[in-house]
Amino acid sequence: MNKLLHKPFKAFTIYALLILAASIPVYYYVVDFIWNKELDEHNQIIKERIETRMTTIRMPEQKLDTIIKFWNIMQPGTTMVPVAVPLQKDSIYTVIRENQHGDKTELDRFRGLAAPITIADKHYLLTVETNVEETDETLVAIALVTFAFFSLLVIGFIVLNKRIARRIWQPFQNTLEKLKTFDLATHNDITFEKSDIEEFETLNQTLTKLIDKNITVYQLQKRFIENASHELQTPLAVLKSKADLLLQQKNITSEQLEILNAFNIPLSRVTRINKNLLLLAKIENHQFENTEANDLSAVVSESLEMLSDYSVDKGIQPEFYPLETITVSCNRSLLEILINNLLTNAIRHNNVNGKLIIEIKDNALSVTNSGIDPLRSGELFRRFSVSSSETTNSGLGLSIVKEICNRYHWDIIYDFDQNKHRFTVRF
Repeated sequence: MNKLLHKPFKAFTIYALLILAASIPVYYYVVDFIWNKELDEHNQIIKERIETRMTTIRMPEQKLDTIIKFWNIMQPGTTMVPVAVPLQKDSIYTVIRENQHGDKTELDRFRGLAAPITIADKHYLLTVETNVEETDETLVAIALVTFAFFSLLVIGFIVLNKRIARRIWQPFQNTLEKLKTFDLATHNDITFEKSDIEEFETLNQTLTKLIDKNITVYQLQKRFIENASHELQTPLAVLKSKADLLLQQKNITSEQLEILNAFNIPLSRVTRINKNLLLLAKIENHQFENTEANDLSAVVSESLEMLSDYSVDKGIQPEFYPLETITVSCNRSLLEILINNLLTNAIRHNNVNGKLIIEIKDNALSVTNSGIDPLRSGELFRRFSVSSSETTNSGLGLSIVKEICNRYHWDIIYDFDQNKHRFTVRF
């Protein structure tokens, strides 16, 4: 995963590299054009100098021919050849041929000037040629220097990009860190640092409004659930007691008994839901603040003994393996609730005469039970997500387990393998 700032920097680097690559042929043609122009001027000056000197000479024709012959030998790059019909105007050309004047014979490029010249009323063709191979060396030098400066430019971009990004994006990083540590259930206000960058300041103001609104809604919902649960507790208890009294009547008919049983089942579920909602509200309100050191093995043993009748009814014989002594620092009531809910869930979703294995090792508690199909892992810890056919199941047991784990920053993991459900709590 790439960082935001790396994407434009990568694009800028590629763009600069393409411009550099495109500039090399441009450099070549520009340098070659300037160089050829200078050589043309140089050849023209030589031609004018030779013409001036030769036309001022007054000597016999035989001696002039001898001088021109020696001139052609002693002046490499210039030649004068007599012609019957002179050229009408100067001619500029480029030729590639062997360079006979170097240490070794090789092909070189020459810029030439062919011009008519008249000496002692005789017409000659003056040819002046200059080696232009130096342009290639100049181009290589320019390319190397350009590449060196490009490398320095890229290195500078990297250093400046990191330093500027660290300073400019620091307000964003501060905001991000505050959002990472923010917990809606802790009742802690979140305050973002002021920034002189308009976009970040607008972001902080928008986030502050959004968080304040969500905190208000969350508090109202939580208060409603808590108040509703408290208000329902008494009438539910009265209904439960009245139903029990009716069931104890001696003159009750079988039809009435069936109706009362049908009424008692959803009443029991509503009672459990109300009780668990109250418990969730208390956990979220941090009403279990007392912390003590708890022996995990002892708490598990107590829970197994308390649920022994429930497991016996299903023909389940729990297997407990305390392979490690773990002391958990937390509220004992919450730890008991967590373990009871995990064991109850394991018994409820177990097969008749199935396996129930509890292990304590590697600083973790794992509860494994037999099963046929995996539970819906995406909905396990959601409130009122029921994965059991039991009508008394409130759908809040694992939600309470998850809330307790969040409270103490424990990890809870579910997996299904070889027809076995496994819940693991890592402390």
